[in-house]
Amino acid sequence: MKGLSPWALTALGQFKSSKTLYSKNYGAISFTIFSTADSLWASVSDKETDPVYFRLCYVPAGLTDELIINEKEEKISFRINSAIGIFDVNVSFEAEKLGFLKYSCSFKPMDNVFFPFWPRDILTINQADYPVKPMGEIHVSQVGTRSGLLYFTLPERNLRVLYFQNLTSLSPYCEQTGTSLKEVVGGILPELGLALPATTNKPLKAGENIILSDAIVAFKIVETTKSDLATDYLDMLAEVYIHIPKPATHYKHWPGILEKGLTDLIENPGCWSMVGGNSYLNAYVSDYDTPPEIMVQLAVLLPLVDYSEWSGKSLKVMGTIKKGLPAFYSTKLKTLVRWHPAAADKLKGEEEQKLPMVMDSWYLHHPLLNLSRLAIKGDKEAEKLFLDSLGFAIKVAHQFKYEWPVFYKMDTLEIIKAETKPGEGGEQDVAGLYAHVMLQAYELTNDGKYLKEAEKAAKKLKKIGYKVMYQANNTAFGAGALLRLYKITGNKLYLNLSYRCLASIFQNVQLWDCNYGFGKHIPTFFALFPLSDAPYTAAYEEQEVFCALHDYLEHAQNVDILPAVKLLCCEFIRYLVERAPYYYPPFLPDEMISDEVKTGEVNRNLWIALEDIHDGTEQSGAVGQEVYGAGNAFGILPRHFIRFEEESFLIFIDCPVSGIRKSKNSVIFHAQGDPRILCRLRITTGEGVKMPKNLKFELSSASAELKPASDRKEDFEAFIKGGEKVKISWSRS
Repeated sequence: MKGLSPWALTALGQFKSSKTLYSKNYGAISFTIFSTADSLWASVSDKETDPVYFRLCYVPAGLTDELIINEKEEKISFRINSAIGIFDVNVSFEAEKLGFLKYSCSFKPMDNVFFPFWPRDILTINQADYPVKPMGEIHVSQVGTRSGLLYFTLPERNLRVLYFQNLTSLSPYCEQTGTSLKEVVGGILPELGLALPATTNKPLKAGENIILSDAIVAFKIVETTKSDLATDYLDMLAEVYIHIPKPATHYKHWPGILEKGLTDLIENPGCWSMVGGNSYLNAYVSDYDTPPEIMVQLAVLLPLVDYSEWSGKSLKVMGTIKKGLPAFYSTKLKTLVRWHPAAADKLKGEEEQKLPMVMDSWYLHHPLLNLSRLAIKGDKEAEKLFLDSLGFAIKVAHQFKYEWPVFYKMDTLEIIKAETKPGEGGEQDVAGLYAHVMLQAYELTNDGKYLKEAEKAAKKLKKIGYKVMYQANNTAFGAGALLRLYKITGNKLYLNLSYRCLASIFQNVQLWDCNYGFGKHIPTFFALFPLSDAPYTAAYEEQEVFCALHDYLEHAQNVDILPAVKLLCCEFIRYLVERAPYYYPPFLPDEMISDEVKTGEVNRNLWIALEDIHDGTEQSGAVGQEVYGAGNAFGILPRHFIRFEEESFLIFIDCPVSGIRKSKNSVIFHAQGDPRILCRLRITTGEGVKMPKNLKFELSSASAELKPASDRKEDFEAFIKGGEKVKISWSRS
């Protein structure tokens, strides 16, 4: 339905008598700054079409004629003295790979002041009597506390726009006013953008400078019929990412974290239940009311296998978990079931899926994927369980025509819940997860029927668009499967579909640091949400996406993938290594952790991850302490610490690396990532191990040198460029 707010209508009326302050052409794009009675605006167009308008600054008391303007190297700044305080505005425009508009506005109040309302800062029209058809379409807007961005197209103008509000800069506003940055970026075409959260209880303080807006806008002129939405989104997001300020990372000593987590996982009775003479991992600490789940056992076992292979250590707990797996196989259905059959009578149906024969679609395939990984490593029992269950998985795929519902009954295949929300389909990313399982079967057996199944499922994703994601980890597994299908078949459709999966993931992240409320205690930059509408980030899904993106980059070694994909994958991984420790309660202040817990209990001294980290205005850990998220450390060490059989030190790199070549006294590797971003390299030791004093290290790098680390006196550290080939040598004096 057409309609505008009074503030938009007022702005359109004022456009007719506006005053131009600055104007310049950048190639095909025209850029103008002008003032109206109560606002400072910028307009951007391709000269031949109507502009898009950006409100650089809103002044409720009205602008005066005494605007103080400074121009330096194509950066324009304004100071506005108003009745309520001083506004400072900085604006710049550049045309590199894309057109970029940057603008920020800060405010120093004359007195304590409340903002009960704030108008949005984008208008895509210049007259009130606008036609409906050319309005365009919003493809992404902020959900919850995800990135403060909008991705929209204006087809009549052949224009795609990615608007990014750096919410890190707005955190002090929320800290002062007790507000949240949930869903502050949004709106409906033609009126959208940032609307500051209303202040009703706490005012902005007199005399303190506070940022009200910090935006970067990327523009791309396209032939909309030929340019892929997902590819353009990834390209534009990567370029915006390079332009935004990013928080510094800090070294976390993962060997020590792992030892604590392994001890608690093995020894704490709250992590285990006994059924039929076997020990099984609980899903949540002290959750004895829910039967053991097959997914939980394998979600912990696989990272333990990774760690065991990397460290050379044999872990008895792995045998305990493996021993209990066959009990989940149903000879009647000829498949693994979700719940342990001997304890299924505990299920009371308090949730839709908590009934013995009800299957959540992705839960069927996730354990099969993990079993296939064990099978490919040579585990014969895992291979038998995997192959014996494939027939049922294929039967289900055929029944639902490769479009899986949310819940169904395993014995009858009756659909219990068809869609996540009305009109949004079922678990759409299961097609990619199923394709991954089938490719694993193809690799294991070389039977072409499994490859055909993978292709049939993958092609179903074509009609979905790029909002593929139901659950982030499964979408990431699907992206990897599609990349592998492209490598096997040469069909570029599958590569493009893998980009759609990744675009779906990267619209579900938080590219800002929540530095208000409880958020002050933890890093949140580049956090990932488990579901498209989840109100919190979650340890388990983040860890599995981390591993899946590592796998994606490994399979992409000889593929000419989008540079944006490599950049975004590497940066998510780099920041996950920084953030993941803050899922462990000992890293958090007590007041941040909820006293009310949905499932089981939270032991604040236990090195088992909380499931949920919330916005800074809310406590975390309310869902529970998830045992199946225990794989974090066991996945990070093998991928980010290089170990040597004959040496006591480790080499840590926070970005993904490839091409590791070890020799007696040196190692060579290639740091992935973007040359414009520095990666942390450190020489350290395992927990409780001393660095030999007679060791001397030499770093061969074009961009960095080793220096003693400031936080661990025996360590050495350097910052290398992404994409760089590095050699580290050592000798004994």
